[in-house]
Amino acid sequence: MEEKANMTKEERIAEAGNIAGEYFKQGLNCSECVLQSFLDTQNVNFPKEVISLASGFGGGMGQTRNTCGAITGAILALSTMKGRNPFEKETPKERIQQIQQIYVPFGDMVREIEQHYGTLICKELSAPHGDFAGKARKQNCKQIISYCAELVAKYAQENQSQQ
Repeated sequence: MEEKANMTKEERIAEAGNIAGEYFKQGLNCSECVLQSFLDTQNVNFPKEVISLASGFGGGMGQTRNTCGAITGAILALSTMKGRNPFEKETPKERIQQIQQIYVPFGDMVREIEQHYGTLICKELSAPHGDFAGKARKQNCKQIISYCAELVAKYAQENQSQQ
């Protein structure tokens, strides 16, 4: 644990990407990889079973190849630190004001991913790499998973420094 405390911000971000890529090799889906790597590398205290929340987002949400699972995994991961309990606010007006502020880093992160790749859609991200079961597509997905894991680690660290 002390070793992680001595890591630089950049090293922690790179570690998240490496761990996520390793989970992909172990058979976790894209969303599970990003969420689990985040839970492993950040000071987030959730039970290990929370990973099941990410299972349905793999393959572009239930393997429909819609929104990329690595992106939804990044949203889930960031939510573990930046999410809210809406019932802490008493009125609908307070809850609406609160959520508008909370959306900011999530929207920024998603826009950064879209700017980097040009799309958020699994089938568009994977189409240039041939057969969905093929090695080239899997390599591409592993790279996207690592990128999203690194990006969510970056946004979490920015979030921590702003609190």
